[in-house]
Parts: sequence; structure tokens; C-alpha cells
Amino acid sequence: MSAIQEDVLGEAARWLKSGKGVALATVVSTWGSSPRPVGSQLAVDDAGAMTGSVSGGCIEGAVVKEALAAIADGKPRLLDFGVSNEQAWDVGLACGGKVQVYVEKLG
Repeated sequence: MSAIQEDVLGEAARWLKSGKGVALATVVSTWGSSPRPVGSQLAVDDAGAMTGSVSGGCIEGAVVKEALAAIADGKPRLLDFGVSNEQAWDVGLACGGKVQVYVEKLG
């Protein structure tokens, strides 16, 4: 586990301990050109604060939106982003690859 991932999990644990709602997003698969490798993580609290990264920016906004929804409804999500569909251009993933991100509420 990299130092960046440890910081993400540590911050998520601190948020949980302080009573905040928290979701964790993890890159679970990639294909082709991908901004971040499998295992990259992003933690989001119920106020929208975030730490870590699953994309270096190109899909982060969409992932944060789904993380906030997961905090609200408790349901996990498997998100697909790739250049082969219209959504790729909407969220800015024009790098020629595919990324799957699993989002789950913690706690």
C-alpha cells in the first residue's frame, strides 16, 4: 500500500471517528490509457471534502457526486468511464482508456 493510500484511509478513519458520513471510491479495473492505477482511492465526506484521487481530475467530479449519493442512501456503486460512450466526453475521460470505480459508504 502506498503512502498516498494510507493517508486516504487515515483521513477517512478520522472523518468517521468525528461522526461524519464517509464514502470510499477505489479504482478496481482499467484498460488502455488510464490516469490512475488499480487500487487508487478517493475518500469523500458528507460535506464534500475529499482526499486522494481516482483520476487526476478527469472523472473526479462524477465520482464525488456518486460518493455523496452513496453516503445518503448507503448503496454501493460500480461506475464505468470510457471513451467508447458519450459519458466519457461529459466527464473528460478522453485519454483512450476505460476505468471502473467502486464507491461504497464506510461505517
